[in-house]
Formats: sequence, structure tokens, C-alpha cells
Amino acid sequence: MTDHNPRLFPDDAAVRRIGTGLLDRTLPRADWTHEAHLAACLWLLAERSDIPAEMTLPDIIRSYNASVGGVNSDSEGYHETITQAYIWLVRVRLVADATGPLHERANRLLLSPEGDRTHLLRYWSNETLFSVAARRGWVPPDLQPLPPFPAGAAAAEPVA
Repeated sequence: MTDHNPRLFPDDAAVRRIGTGLLDRTLPRADWTHEAHLAACLWLLAERSDIPAEMTLPDIIRSYNASVGGVNSDSEGYHETITQAYIWLVRVRLVADATGPLHERANRLLLSPEGDRTHLLRYWSNETLFSVAARRGWVPPDLQPLPPFPAGAAAAEPVA
């Protein structure tokens, strides 16, 4: 889709800093990048099973955005469909790639097709993905379904 050269994480502490900074709203706004979004999601799913991502990540991101002066509107800030889609994709990835240090798993995710910022356009048309409806609530893919979970793996459904 695009040339993608993600910023990689040097160690586990760097991934955890993103995740904890998001939770406690101390992460500098400039550090809240595409890579940080995916790393925070991976960290939550891999190490914070006490936080049900599908249910709580939306409010965590909205609160974080507001804490750094951002807004959550029909045109910017929190995006429900993108968040839920990446939770799904990162869960699928973790089932297939659950070994090794946290930062290595984060870096493999970032270097994978799923780590490309345009990856969701394989599943959603631009018009659908960037609609107000998709920003405000879950909108199913309109081009092809998201990849299924491997046999026997438990998956939470995206929050509607």
C-alpha cells in the first residue's frame, strides 16, 4: 500500500512508557503517534488483562486527548472504528506472535502489514472509514471482513 518506515521501540520500557503515559495522561502529545497507538494497544492486550480493551480503550483515548488539549469531535480526535479494528488486528497478531520481549513483538507488529497506517483501507473504503458514523461508532468493513481468529482462540467482538 505505502512505503512504511515505522519508528521502532528500543526496549520494553519504551513500550510500557507509552502505555502507562496513556493511562495516567502524562504522555507528551507529540509522542502519541501511530506507532504509539499500536504499541499501547499491544501492551494493554499482552500485559494488562485487567483492562478490557474493547470496553475501556475508547474512554482512555478520549480522556487522554482532552488532557493534552485535543478534542473528540466529528472530524478529529477519537475514532471508534479505527480503535476497535486495531484492537481486533492486534489480538489476532498476538495469537500468532506471543513470544519474545514486548518491544520485539511491538516492532514486529509495526513492521507487519498491519502496522502500516493505511492497512485498514484493505477492509474499509476511505469514504466509509473516515465517515462521522465510523468515527462515532463501530461500522463493519465494507470491502472485506477482518481476518478471523485462529481456530480455538477466543476473540471479543468489536463494541458496537
